[in-house]
Amino acid sequence: MLEAETSATTTAVEAIAGYPVGHAVVPNLRDYSAFRSGFSWDAARGDLEGLPGGGLNIAHEAVDRHAAGKRGEHTALRWLGKNGTIQDFSYAKLSALSNRFANVLQHLGVAAGERVYILAGRIPELYIAALGAWKNRSVVCTLFSAFGPEPIRARMALGDARVLITTPALYQRKIVPVLDQLPGLRHVLLAGRSDTDGDIPGALDFAQLLREAGEHFGIAPTDPEDPALLHFTSGTTGTPKGAVHVHQAVVTHHATGKLVLDLHADDIFWCTADPGWVTGTSYGIIAPLTNGVTSIVDEADFDAERWYQILEQHRVSVWYTAPTAIRMLMKMGLAPLAGRKLPALRYLASVGEPLNPEAVRWGVKAFGLPFHDNWWQTETGGIMIANFPALDVRPGSMGKPVPGIDAAIVRHNADGSVIQLDEPGVEGELALRPGWPSMFRGYLNEEERYRKCFAGGWYLTGDLARRDADGYYWFVGRKDDVIKTSGHLIGPFEVESVLLEHPAVAEAGVIGKPDPVALEVVKAFVALKTGYAPGDALKKDIMAHARKRLGAVVAPKEIDFQQSLPKTRSGKIMRRLLKARELGLPEGDVSTLESM
Repeated sequence: MLEAETSATTTAVEAIAGYPVGHAVVPNLRDYSAFRSGFSWDAARGDLEGLPGGGLNIAHEAVDRHAAGKRGEHTALRWLGKNGTIQDFSYAKLSALSNRFANVLQHLGVAAGERVYILAGRIPELYIAALGAWKNRSVVCTLFSAFGPEPIRARMALGDARVLITTPALYQRKIVPVLDQLPGLRHVLLAGRSDTDGDIPGALDFAQLLREAGEHFGIAPTDPEDPALLHFTSGTTGTPKGAVHVHQAVVTHHATGKLVLDLHADDIFWCTADPGWVTGTSYGIIAPLTNGVTSIVDEADFDAERWYQILEQHRVSVWYTAPTAIRMLMKMGLAPLAGRKLPALRYLASVGEPLNPEAVRWGVKAFGLPFHDNWWQTETGGIMIANFPALDVRPGSMGKPVPGIDAAIVRHNADGSVIQLDEPGVEGELALRPGWPSMFRGYLNEEERYRKCFAGGWYLTGDLARRDADGYYWFVGRKDDVIKTSGHLIGPFEVESVLLEHPAVAEAGVIGKPDPVALEVVKAFVALKTGYAPGDALKKDIMAHARKRLGAVVAPKEIDFQQSLPKTRSGKIMRRLLKARELGLPEGDVSTLESM
């Protein structure tokens, strides 16, 4: 059982004020019930401008409409480099630079609907490229730069990547080893090239192309249903799933940025998520820009002292981060906050995995503010359930559905029927009524897999939850065994496949093992081939192989050697049984287990 589930059960009546009492900024959503009853997605669409020639385009709503208006010189992005560099991009400047990149894509012959991949850390070129690609009506796919060559190759091959924007270092380490397996890749653009990089055959210079391109670009009419985003999420078996989102998703991004994250025009907003993760795109790029605020973009990795300095020095007012980061800050105690003044900070939010109640309370102790947990998925495209500023926070709860979202607890029967469970406190599958703008429109090339997500007029999330008598939802757990570690979803199959490439490995099974900081860490169980003996040296060698192929985030943190792994009669490794044995839990039904 997840810690969040246990804590939620014992603290269901606990409530913490969701907003600073007497604060000068009034929440955008002041009366949840009244606003919800009068809300419609059509009205929310009216908050956006639309293209002059018709249609709806994410980049126009994010930068161009602000650039042409009163907020043209307002800072859109403030980039903080690892080395101390600070660079501001106004909405007008960001509009012009993204126009240049749209012209680059046109010059390269990249057509509407073709996939543009971005593999980079949090550098300005990533944001310019994404916005320019949307202007060109290309489909943007951002990749997490900590992935190893194999996860990157799989995602690029599945999405039929045509263009890749990356850096020289990432290109050499992670693309060159798999380049011959990407025959559809036509153009590689390298950002941040220096004289020390030397000549890299077949690659183009991003900065040079941008300088040579014009800064005027007219976005062609864009149908709201035109594909715009491709986000990959891992399943329990098979290859990663590519969730396709359309330009109309911007309506959800904008509305939830305003209603859930409570963005106001003068806010300094910091979403710490990497754009290689769906949160880093939806709420690190799109939502803050459509709402016209200033976004902080920090190139550096997590460092508590640096983070607190950013909050103070740049007067961050709204902070959106992950439970893993919060737990790491909690672990360090309050000493690093001593002497710091954070008068601008007024709203804290969290997403990525269940936020334990202690973290909510710690926010009050450390900042005088609770963290507001919210829930959504790659497939939903935007926040679906949230703790709102106008409502009390119930520590451990996901919150209440966003206006325009109908949620329910259901039981999905084997015959395909779906029964709604209305009694408070009953556990079942969390389901959403389809129709919100950012709902995914399909899994790339997997229509049957997509259809299975819907039944009885509901989108079935695969998450187990319950609803209390006051309408707050509480997360229970996943129906499947996808591993959530430090805000990233990891499919066991991907890890097992790479482990099996090692010459000593005969079988591999991977689970998520509970961890107080990362929620889960990846643990592997390995059976060796004849002629190999278990030992520390071999374990280190297998781990090194996994890190090289998968990256440190995805690779196992622990490996146990076993004589053989539990399997069904059909040969499927029973990860559920591995996890039960690891954690000392009941093994449940083992009737399909092969005889040992």
